[in-house]
Amino acid sequence: MDLGISGKRALVCASSKGLGRGCAEALAEAGVNLIMNARGSDALEAAAEDIRKAYGVEVTTIAADIVSEEGRAKVLEVAGDVDILVTNAGGPPPGLWSDWARDDFIKALDANMLTPIALMTALMPGMIDRGWGRVVNITSQSVKAPIPALGLSNAARTGLTGYVAGTARQVAEHGVIVNNLLPGIHATDRADQLDGGVSKAQGISVEQARKNRQGTIPARRYGTSQEFGATCAFLCSQHSGFIVGQNILIDGGGTNATI
Repeated sequence: MDLGISGKRALVCASSKGLGRGCAEALAEAGVNLIMNARGSDALEAAAEDIRKAYGVEVTTIAADIVSEEGRAKVLEVAGDVDILVTNAGGPPPGLWSDWARDDFIKALDANMLTPIALMTALMPGMIDRGWGRVVNITSQSVKAPIPALGLSNAARTGLTGYVAGTARQVAEHGVIVNNLLPGIHATDRADQLDGGVSKAQGISVEQARKNRQGTIPARRYGTSQEFGATCAFLCSQHSGFIVGQNILIDGGGTNATI
């Protein structure tokens, strides 16, 4: 399927690896020129070079912490006007409700709610002026069904979801389409981190922790960054104009819900 976005420009955050890289690769395959951001320059440059060679698109890299005001200003200055925004930031660590203080919640809100909102605030006016834009926020399946150990993430990402629910319906008439992608467990560093935590807490091997978690997923496996990226690219395409303010689960059936 021709996604109809060849030649567009996309800013993809946290795109040196994992789900962000999967989204960057899928957009590049559709002919989109990229501005790739991540904190670590080595992994970022390596990913960008792989994408240039594979797809022949223009790739600009910006090594900066998108969560900090300084890093975000640097990214926005280099990115300029973009047609597509994919927001992404690593989730806060797991724990118990009794472990967290106010500062922990502020950090989670900054990373997983306020940073995506700041990027949308900065970039959507230009999209509105041009009459076309796409925003995809990578959130979590936990906004549909909370994960007890991820209370910080549950809170921050649900806040972003509420913001998008209203905002998406205000900008859709201008051709700017905003949606959220809700990943379940994918074969990324984040899954390794979570499986490692379970391994330590339960005194089992990481391999056994992973096998146990896979057994709770109807698909009986972890997702891949490639299939996640393909879904992201579709939501950024010309074909997604009537999909507004939705929260799309990619979790192998792991969230047990009717709607």
